[in-house]
Amino acid sequence: MRISKRLLGGLGFLFLMTSGCMYTPPQTNLPMTVDAPKINEEPPVHSLLSFLPAPKERIPVAIYNFRDKTGQYKVYNNTSTFSTAVTQGAASILIKACYDSGWFLPVERENLADVLTERRIIRNAIEQELRKKGLKPKGDVLPPLKFAPVILTGGIIGYDTDVITGGFGARYFGVGGSTQLRRDRVTVYLRAVAAKTGEVLLTVTATKTILSREIDVNAFKYVKWKRLFELETGVTTNEPALYALQGAIEKAVYALIIEGIAKGYWQPKNPKDIYSPVVQEYFKTKVDQIKQEEDNLKKILGRDFTEKEIADYLKRIQQERGLVVWFEGDKVKKK
Repeated sequence: MRISKRLLGGLGFLFLMTSGCMYTPPQTNLPMTVDAPKINEEPPVHSLLSFLPAPKERIPVAIYNFRDKTGQYKVYNNTSTFSTAVTQGAASILIKACYDSGWFLPVERENLADVLTERRIIRNAIEQELRKKGLKPKGDVLPPLKFAPVILTGGIIGYDTDVITGGFGARYFGVGGSTQLRRDRVTVYLRAVAAKTGEVLLTVTATKTILSREIDVNAFKYVKWKRLFELETGVTTNEPALYALQGAIEKAVYALIIEGIAKGYWQPKNPKDIYSPVVQEYFKTKVDQIKQEEDNLKKILGRDFTEKEIADYLKRIQQERGLVVWFEGDKVKKK
């Protein structure tokens, strides 16, 4: 059976048209072979934590829970399932992000009952050994648990599906192809609380998009009398929700650390490290956000606003302004 060059050319053209802007997942190879397990596969934002300047000292933090507060369930063929849309182990991701940052020293609180039970077992074993030797235990034979002056809490507060949907397709004389995309979004909220007073010290939010893409090429054409050529192929890529959630949590930890440096809650080992590229990148983003929000307010009011209006209606922006002013002012003093 002969297939015309025109038909093959059309198939190749449609495949290139539908795959030009495809999302590239962490692993781009088709699943033709079984992959070996990988250790510590991190999202790109993890490099922000890895290259943060060293702290003056690591701050012990307690993380009791970091729950999914969205109430979202996975949807399969327009039917809701019993599986949740996001992982229920976000606290473990947050603990790892804090540990990898080098700024925080997480203490075990999520499974505190297990720690206390094991301590009782160890204490009883030590006391029994001492009694066998004719010795009497004096006081507690174990050191006290390490306390944390800061509690990190919050949760996954949003999972929006179908934020953007769309596609493209074309067909010519039975030869065609199409591509479809869908974009979801996950949002996390993180706050630092002083354990002694219960005061909320810092609050940050972070969002991450989740992209899904489907591409298919097909042909249905008579190439000869009673000779039908039929072809169908395609591929679907889905950005892992866990991978996206990990990126959002790590970005929130990154922002929390720098906000804490600016407000004096913790300090870098070298004061000049606040001008490192990783820290400066955060303030550049902060300045852009302030300008964008100010432009949005001007459009709403239809005029320029006064400083009094900023103080009354834009308290959050004003606080962020103070953060940037502190950074720029201190930079001038150092010079």
